[in-house]
Amino acid sequence: MVVIRLNRGGSKKRPKYRVTVADSRAWLGGRFLEVIGHYNPNPRGQEKKLVLDLEKANEWIKKGAQPTSRVKSLMKMAQSGQA
Repeated sequence: MVVIRLNRGGSKKRPKYRVTVADSRAWLGGRFLEVIGHYNPNPRGQEKKLVLDLEKANEWIKKGAQPTSRVKSLMKMAQSGQA
């Protein structure tokens, strides 16, 4: 099964996440099919909190990809323009 999930990056106590499309059997930080955005929970200065390509996300969902609960909430936030 294909899932849309977050991959953690960044340094200690300064997380940054990539929103990726991956096979559910793949290691969480490993192989992925496509990067469709990124999420920074603690932006500094001019950094954006959320950048997400909703068109690509919706294409993957139409193909059968299952977003995680956190990614679903991020998609809603991106659609409403709160990020």
